[in-house]
Amino acid sequence: MRVNPAATREVINRLRRAEGQLRGVIAMLEAERECADVVTQLAAVSRALDRAGFRLLSGQLRHCLATGSEVEDDHTVERLEKLFLSLA
Repeated sequence: MRVNPAATREVINRLRRAEGQLRGVIAMLEAERECADVVTQLAAVSRALDRAGFRLLSGQLRHCLATGSEVEDDHTVERLEKLFLSLA
């Protein structure tokens, strides 16, 4: 099961945004910022990563449903389900 190319650009953009947020968190720690501020930014990074994962899976599910080719394969459906639950 390959990544759906239609979702790739959006996911890459989300990950780059999260990468910038993570660099910001590191800078906050180095600057000895308040714990609450750091944790707030860490939570934002975590949400950004989760959204990227869900978008990736969403694109794959849409692709499977549109083509119908992989939907009937129980093994593929189980894999998608496990991936979804790993993000939940």
